[in-house]
Amino acid sequence: MMAGAKTTTFEFIVKQGEPTLVPPAEETNKGLYFLSNLDQNVAVIVQTIYCFKSDSRGNEDAVEVVKNSLSKLLVHYYPLAGKLIISVEGKLIVDCTGEGAVFVEAEANCTIEEIGDIAKPDPKTLGKLVYEIPGAQNLLQMPLLVVQVTKFKCGGFIIGMSMNHCMLDGIGAMDFMNSWGEIARGLPLKVPPALDRTILKARKPPKIEFPHHEFSQIEDISNTSKLYEEEMRYNSFLFDLEKIEKLKKIALEDKKLNKCTAFGVLSAFVWRARCQALNMKPDQQTKLLFPVDGRSRFVPPLPEGYAGNGIVLTSALCTAGDLLKNPLSYVVGLVQEAVLMVTDNYMRSAIDYLEITRARPSLAATLPITTWTRLPFNTINFGWGEPIYAGPVALPQKEVILFQSHGKDREIINVLLGFPASAMKRFEELVQI
Repeated sequence: MMAGAKTTTFEFIVKQGEPTLVPPAEETNKGLYFLSNLDQNVAVIVQTIYCFKSDSRGNEDAVEVVKNSLSKLLVHYYPLAGKLIISVEGKLIVDCTGEGAVFVEAEANCTIEEIGDIAKPDPKTLGKLVYEIPGAQNLLQMPLLVVQVTKFKCGGFIIGMSMNHCMLDGIGAMDFMNSWGEIARGLPLKVPPALDRTILKARKPPKIEFPHHEFSQIEDISNTSKLYEEEMRYNSFLFDLEKIEKLKKIALEDKKLNKCTAFGVLSAFVWRARCQALNMKPDQQTKLLFPVDGRSRFVPPLPEGYAGNGIVLTSALCTAGDLLKNPLSYVVGLVQEAVLMVTDNYMRSAIDYLEITRARPSLAATLPITTWTRLPFNTINFGWGEPIYAGPVALPQKEVILFQSHGKDREIINVLLGFPASAMKRFEELVQI
């Protein structure tokens, strides 16, 4: 470069059009729509992106295809065309107005490749791909569903979606996305949504049969709360099959366990490394919090295509000292016990607990982990083939760690997390295996 020449830095710019409403293509049911206690418990906005590369078709008709198929899809998922209100009992409920989802067309000043690593949560950059309602400050002011289609100079496009988790869990959202793609390709729905959520109503009278540690407040006697006031750094760590098998071998070598899953051993490994990185005191209680899919565990099982939240939170609880002084098999055992706890009785007890207490999970001294490894992102097809990437814009909360499949073979797990800057380097060292 010649002396005195100016260097130019690339700025990712997305020009958003005016938002419009996309109503259902046909008349749909109106009135109030019941949400279960499991829905109430996860009322947070989740932003995701779905990236489709250019083919011979280009992206000229991408907006029209996505928009028209969304209108038809909302006939089946009509509650998402309504709005969230508070019932007389103080619960979230949907007013099925049929107004529609918010839709925005946008254009980027670059190719998809020029954005950089979209597999790493980056609200500042990836947030430009999802439309946010100006001035919205609470859930009642935010639409249940917002869709932005951004066209890129390479001929590819990205669908940025913002949805309230109270409407669909991960499995339900994947059914929704796959159904959307089927309609876009002129196909019938393989899995029509089952919209009746009254099957998850609280019992009369409610019965609380288990200690629900996921809601218990733990006193944070360590420095973790102060640390999380620092600037957050986001990072991702790949665990391929070889690394996961190595961890399983370590967990099974003392023969305290008969078997362990990838989720069990990776959760235990990350939980322990986090406690070390945060320098938690030995007598500090720490909690691992994670969702379990209850669809097949309910008696009877929830129907195929259940369009709501079928997940139940469970937790493992111990001191940081016990986590660190015991072998990996001990920590994996805690995770396994938390999973085995999730029976039909446990889940119905949790529903009743929420009916009585209206509690939200406590995140004090807690590591929440959520896993998307079994979600079929790679099957979504709007007519441009499978997405080259699908995942979150940002982590739902700063403490959350997300497990996500990486690559087409889906055997590599990408661990995404945010950490206080001062603790990230130590964590990076601890997870090297």
